[in-house]
This record gives sequence, structure tokens and C-alpha cells, in this order.
Amino acid sequence: MIKTRGIIKSFGPLQVLKGITLTIEEGEIVAIVGPSGAGKTTLLQIIGTLDSPDDGSLIINGTRTGKLKDKELAAFRNHNIGFVFQFHQLLPEFTALENVMIPALIAGNRPHAAEKKAKDILDFLKLSDRTTHKPAELSGGEKQRVAVARALINNPAVILADEPSGSLDTKNKEELHSLFFELRDKMNQTFVIVTHDEQLTHHTDRIIHIKDGMVME
Repeated sequence: MIKTRGIIKSFGPLQVLKGITLTIEEGEIVAIVGPSGAGKTTLLQIIGTLDSPDDGSLIINGTRTGKLKDKELAAFRNHNIGFVFQFHQLLPEFTALENVMIPALIAGNRPHAAEKKAKDILDFLKLSDRTTHKPAELSGGEKQRVAVARALINNPAVILADEPSGSLDTKNKEELHSLFFELRDKMNQTFVIVTHDEQLTHHTDRIIHIKDGMVME
């Protein structure tokens, strides 16, 4: 479902990724691990089409993303990729419901349809009583579940998560990890997760080790 072939990325004289080739199947939960500076987040940004490689190719669901123009790539990203960040990145002026609706509205959904779908997802994530609350009124775990709901709203092919439980306490961390596996089991959702959390990596389907910009066998 996701294929990278010979991904190379440099920033000035520093080569961060040195020919990354990997395949991620539909419905997999994959952890990307490695020391700081290994290139994990850079790889995740390239898979998420937020950055482009200097060389190599990325194919998601049969689409070679390097051949898409900027507007086509933005639309492809909106429809096919969901993002969950360490600090949730919710817009503080909007309610939980409004935050979840935003990607659907960008995708061209009618407001009524976007609202109904957002409410259904928030209900599934046990947040139906928090829809009108703004991020400042939510706990850390609730904020991250809202971020997951936002990532799910357009039925993405893959959810990319960068240290998603890094800012959570033990209880909320465990609940978030359980949610990922529940979404995989019930929706066949694919996850690619950059993490240092050993508890999470022990339960993923596969661990990809990155060191010095290369995949370690």
C-alpha cells in the first residue's frame, strides 16, 4: 500500500536519508524507531508528502506522488493521509467538533455532512459529550483523541503519527495505544508511527529501525 524506493534527502551538506526502501501493507501498524537525528521524522514527512525527496520514489495506493502537481498533491494528501502529532496541533479557537470537521470541509464536503460524520467519529471515540469544548477545556488524552478523530474524518489510507503519546501520562498513553489497535481491527486502518515508546513498539506488527539515515536489517 505504501512503497518507498531509494529515498534520499539532504539538508545542505548533511544527507539525512540515504536510500530508504520499504513497503507497508494495508492494515499494518508499523513503528519507526531509532536514535535522535536518525531521520525518522524526515522520513515520516516525506511519506506524508509534506516534504519531497531529493531522489527516489513514493507510491501510496498506486499513486506515484512525485508526479503530482502542488494542488493535486494537496488534494491527495487531504483525502489519503491523516496526521497525529505529539502536541495534537488543534486550533485553539475552534471546538472539538469544528477541529474534526476542518479536513472534511477542505475536501469539499457539505457542512451538514461533515458535521454528522465528525459527530459519529467523536461518538465512536467516546467524546460525544466534549464536542462543544475548545482544546483548553480538554484533558491531554481528550485532545489527542480529538486529533485522531480529525485524522480519520476523510477515511485516509494511512494515519501517520509522530510521537503521538509522547506528551501523555501512562493511563492516557495506554488508552491511545489501545485505540490505534481498535481502529486497525475494526476499520483495517493503517498506521505508521514514529515513537520512542517501547510499550507501543512491543505490540506493533512490525518495527522499522532507522540509523544514520538507513534502514537497519
